[in-house]
Parts: sequence; structure tokens; C-alpha cells
Amino acid sequence: MAWLFYRLINCRIRTSPMAEICKTSLPGVLEIFPKVFNDQRGYFFESFRADWLEKEHVFETWVQDNQSYSQKGTVRGLHFQREPFAQAKLVRVIQGKVLDVVVDLRKDSETFGSYYSTIMDTEKHNLLYVPRGFAHGFSVLEDAIFVYKCSNYYDKESEGGILWNDPSLQIDWMVNDPIISEKDTKWQSLEEFKVTSEGGL
Repeated sequence: MAWLFYRLINCRIRTSPMAEICKTSLPGVLEIFPKVFNDQRGYFFESFRADWLEKEHVFETWVQDNQSYSQKGTVRGLHFQREPFAQAKLVRVIQGKVLDVVVDLRKDSETFGSYYSTIMDTEKHNLLYVPRGFAHGFSVLEDAIFVYKCSNYYDKESEGGILWNDPSLQIDWMVNDPIISEKDTKWQSLEEFKVTSEGGL
């Protein structure tokens, strides 16, 4: 499978109970591939275990679950929350397929302004752990139900974003004629964000 080849060449993998944990090119961002058990009835897998993250020295208290439905061609993002309401996220797809994207906005990070993207779908049932200090977004390749855990509550006054099509990021969202909210067309460029935030989150 193409995604298995991708996983082997792009990740440092650690086997954990019921899953493989992939350390991505952005320090702190983890991709998780649960073990899926298929038979004639259907399938079963554990969609979350705290010890997957704890073995990578990640200890989160999840306080909010979000779910969205998006039609094919939609782009959502790139979103973040500032302190004291900064959020870590654990994201996955329960129907359809998306391209998930995270951008490193951590002040003084060696990978500041770099992004990681991965296709999330119901073949792999993969999850992505997104630490605080990242902008997050996704594009919808097939009509999708997208769910994610948050380590902090939504706070409108703390909300921010980076322009999804900022040329400096060079993100291929893999959609034509994207469907975008008005709000998501008005975020700052990465360079503007760097200036106004005094170097990052």
C-alpha cells in the first residue's frame, strides 16, 4: 500500500499497545496508526489510548470533543488559539478522507514556518496529535466527518489564524475551487503573524 511506504520513509516508528506511533518531521507532532482487526462482520480498533501519548512523554487532559461535517472541496484553517487558551488537539476522520495540515508557529522553534501534512481516512483510521503552538487546518478530499479532542476550551478572544493559501507556505491542499469561509480568507500571512506575535506563539 502506498500509505505504508509513506509511513516507512517519513516516520520514525515506535510500536505501542494496539498502535504504531510515528514521530513526524516536526518535533512533537505524532501520527498514530491503530491496529485494525477485520473479519466478515466488519472491523474493530481502539481509537484512543492515553498510554500511546504517555510513552512519548505527552500528558494531556482532554476537556472538549469537536465534530464537523464538510463537503468535498472544503478547506478549513489554518487555526490556533493563543495562551492562556492554547490547545493541543488529537484529530481523526470517522467518515471520508481529508488532507490534514499543521504549521509550526512556536517561537524559536528550528522548524518555525514548516508544515506537516498527511491524508487521514477510514482505511488507515490514523490519528494526528497536534501540540500547542501549531496552526491546524484540513482540506476535504471526500465528504468527511472530522472529529478531534482538545486540551482546552474554545475561546473566541484567543482565536487566531494563518492565511490558508499564504504563498510562503507552499501548501498543496489537493483541491480545485476550494470552499472557504469568509473568516478564513482574512487571516494574516505567516510573515505578518511573525511580526505581530513578536516571533511566534
